[in-house]
Amino acid sequence: MRSGAHPSPPQRHVGAARRVLIVDDHPIVRQGLRRMIDPESDLVVCGEAQSEREARAAIRELDPDVVIVDISLVQGDGLELVRDVHAQRPDLPMLVLSMHDETIYAGRLLAAGASGYIMKHAASEQLLVALRRVLCGETYVSEALTNKVPGAGGAARESGACDPIESLSNRELQVLSLIGRGLSSREVAEMLGVSVKTVESHRQSLKRKLNLLSNVQLLQYSINWYAGRNKA
Repeated sequence: MRSGAHPSPPQRHVGAARRVLIVDDHPIVRQGLRRMIDPESDLVVCGEAQSEREARAAIRELDPDVVIVDISLVQGDGLELVRDVHAQRPDLPMLVLSMHDETIYAGRLLAAGASGYIMKHAASEQLLVALRRVLCGETYVSEALTNKVPGAGGAARESGACDPIESLSNRELQVLSLIGRGLSSREVAEMLGVSVKTVESHRQSLKRKLNLLSNVQLLQYSINWYAGRNKA
């Protein structure tokens, strides 16, 4: 949990505001979300976290009603957090709020246990709608994603059927994204909590699946892919 967040005790009262935990590695984003949520009479931010470890501790200690989580965290990974928390707390809705392209990530996150996926550039009204919808037990995705992927990721995308990115595992996609952000193999290993040897194995698999011949080509591909997929 972030210092100075002053979380409220996890008490429940009839008609009380629903408690929201914010998990994001950018303080400005967390502050913006808090300012957006706290004025709502039916919602209140109960705490904040910037890493996977902090998020796990906050969920145990604060018992939130819903978690807003980003994919990229200062330590750890949002996808792994969603998968593990859903396995332990399938009743806890998790809304993914991210800058990452929903056509690549949304289906994976929903399959991992997320209740919804919304882009960070979405209007504040959409975020509040998404929060309330997942709190009611529904699934939230953007209208654009619903049109492209019937069933929110349950059906194959014809336009992406030949995209080699689709052949990557979740972990390989994470490694590709981190390489695109300029991280070395050691830094990727530290971020994901795995060995450097494991990261190197993923790099070899990426080169094979993406038809790349060298680490230089992989680096350039990763940078271009990350930049193209994460335009604000």
